[in-house]
Amino acid sequence: MTEFLIQPLAQSEVEALGSLAREIWLAHYPAIISREQIDFMLRERYSPAAIRAGLAGQCWRTAWIDGAMAGFAHGLPEEAGSWKLDKLYVHPRHQREGIGAALARSVAEAARAAGACRLVLRVNRHNAAALAAYAKYGFKVYGEHVLDIGNGFVMDDYLLEMDLCS
Repeated sequence: MTEFLIQPLAQSEVEALGSLAREIWLAHYPAIISREQIDFMLRERYSPAAIRAGLAGQCWRTAWIDGAMAGFAHGLPEEAGSWKLDKLYVHPRHQREGIGAALARSVAEAARAAGACRLVLRVNRHNAAALAAYAKYGFKVYGEHVLDIGNGFVMDDYLLEMDLCS
């Protein structure tokens, strides 16, 4: 198994996280959503300003292998007793090495420490690899949702949850 380190995102790592997100998205999502939607979502969610805006009061974790960022996760309080796992990505060359599970556990631990009993997330319903990984981590589908995100794009997702208190 690959040795890796999970740690909080530092201010100085924001640009590296945005670059890693672009690399991962361009490798994974063209088979699922259009390049135009990928570019739109990367601009909206992974600009340095957008990432920095989410640093205070939220949980950002990064995974490192040999001094290089290999993955990241982002979680935040959603409603009383519930947190949202908003982002969880691992570079394709490091998938299936336990990094995604470790990142999910790290966010789940932060959520539990903050008093949450439920961790929720959204996954594109055509993202079979992510759905399989989340099922392995203990998430279960509890619904479906289509969300208009602007510019003519929608997110067509399954809603998943994990019980943190049983």
